[in-house]
Amino acid sequence: MGADGESARQLVLPLYGGGVREPAPDVACAHAAAHALSQNRPEDSAIRTLTVAQVWIAGLLMVILTGTALIFPRGTFSTLSFAAFYFFVAALAFRGAIYLHGAEAVARRQRVSADIERNSGDAVWPVYTLLIALKDEAESADQLSRAICALDYPRNRLDIKLLVEVGDEPTWEALRAQAWPPGTELLVVPPGEPRTKPRALNYGLLRAKGEFVVVYDAEDRPHRDQLKMAVRAFRAGGRDLACVQAPLVGDGGRGWIAGQWALEYAVQFGRMLPGLAALGLPIALGGTSNHFRKTLLEAVDGWDAWNVTEDADLGLRLARCGLQVGVIDPPTLEAPPEALTVWLAQRSRWLKGFLQTWLVVMRRPWKAMREMGAGNFLALQLTLGAAILSAMVHGPWAIWLLTTLVLPGIGPAPVFLGFIAVSYLASIAMALAAPGRRDLRRLLLAFTLPVYWPLQSVAMARAIYSLARRPHFWAKTPHGVPPAIPRKRSAPERRVYSSEA
Repeated sequence: MGADGESARQLVLPLYGGGVREPAPDVACAHAAAHALSQNRPEDSAIRTLTVAQVWIAGLLMVILTGTALIFPRGTFSTLSFAAFYFFVAALAFRGAIYLHGAEAVARRQRVSADIERNSGDAVWPVYTLLIALKDEAESADQLSRAICALDYPRNRLDIKLLVEVGDEPTWEALRAQAWPPGTELLVVPPGEPRTKPRALNYGLLRAKGEFVVVYDAEDRPHRDQLKMAVRAFRAGGRDLACVQAPLVGDGGRGWIAGQWALEYAVQFGRMLPGLAALGLPIALGGTSNHFRKTLLEAVDGWDAWNVTEDADLGLRLARCGLQVGVIDPPTLEAPPEALTVWLAQRSRWLKGFLQTWLVVMRRPWKAMREMGAGNFLALQLTLGAAILSAMVHGPWAIWLLTTLVLPGIGPAPVFLGFIAVSYLASIAMALAAPGRRDLRRLLLAFTLPVYWPLQSVAMARAIYSLARRPHFWAKTPHGVPPAIPRKRSAPERRVYSSEA
């Protein structure tokens, strides 16, 4: 077929839902996708891991700490221990308060959402852009097509961008073989660095036509009503509502690791995020199913192509710009990691990205505090900061506690043991009360949380090493198949690979 015939095919096939348009790669757009934020807001980009000032401050603190530890070892250890103790007490109390507020917020929002849906009538639905970054996803093309076609949204109002890396011909061919809504575009991202999901998303954003934009992954199965509910939430919210996050739900019945992952998500997306959103506090977004008002997303220069948890970074950057993040109820079903090695690879990338995000915020902490407010800045330290620090200490604490069983004389003070017991019990209670099925399996998963937490320290060690050696490397990890879409036939079960991790 000649060039003219190929052009005709690209114009005709999408009208029947059978093909995709394939615009030529744009090198200039690819450069902008990688460098817009780092050029326009260099202080907000993770293209550099540490600034010169941060290196000097870190070095000075290390010298001071080492010197005091050599001169006053007992006093230094006691001071650090009590500082960590009081920080984690504050973090646990804050987490408990947000959890309770989140449970109340979910119930209140469900009542409001029902009223909005009843009164929406025959709404005029805006054009909605779906950005789907794929890498080595040939096996998931069929289920992805089914999931997108299952969405309850006018087909002629969907602007779908399938974003594929150059050289990934199997995925490209598999996507071309599926039926897609009219106007779907298959965009091949030109070669360049960094080869990350946020760079691909920025490339798609530059061609986005919708008033709103959502990010999905290849293995996602969003609830059929999610797009309409997001539009209603934006219209009911104020002009500063830049994003709404849909909850991510995993199938926890595929082994202990998958169960713990799903339980984490139930607490995080079912309680913590609704609580933070209701109070207007900063939210580290999830990697998928976040819906944006396109004009505000463009105003903050989109995603940081150099941050491997671009979602968390963007959520905090929105807060620094005085913008709000909300949550909606219709979930997205995701495939959890089923093997420990897969979980470790994914979690180490998350923690590396958390470190990148925190270091970016802390380049000028006083400026960040002025931008987001002192209360929000403190909340950030008690959420993201606590997540980073807890991942560092869970393993050492577990080893210390096990050692005391053999050598009782070196055990911690009773107040520390009491706090650890309270924190375990509180976390178990939160897990048991989180949304989802409450059965014997959940009970077993909740009571084995103390075994799960030390694995975070292993992932953190890998994250720190990767941050030092390959800060922008995006680790790709395999997933299983998510559960079926509610009220819809599920795709045939097969093993797919996630573009999220």
